[in-house]
Amino acid sequence: MMNPKMILQLKTMLTKFRQNHPKVPLFFSAASKAINEGSVIEISLTTAEGRELCTNMRVTQDDLEMIRALGEMASK
Repeated sequence: MMNPKMILQLKTMLTKFRQNHPKVPLFFSAASKAINEGSVIEISLTTAEGRELCTNMRVTQDDLEMIRALGEMASK
């Protein structure tokens, strides 16, 4: 179990992240309502140097359970 100090620190960091990147939580909120088993999630990154990295995954039932649990934790 996480200690209360760590939980407060994470909550503060999440609040700051939401302020700095308001579109990201909105995207995840919309995506969490649309995602289902078999959906494909793709993540790409372009580094400051211009290097591109990309991966994807097909969502399983286990993934959905984890995503929903994380969503519930983030909304508290």
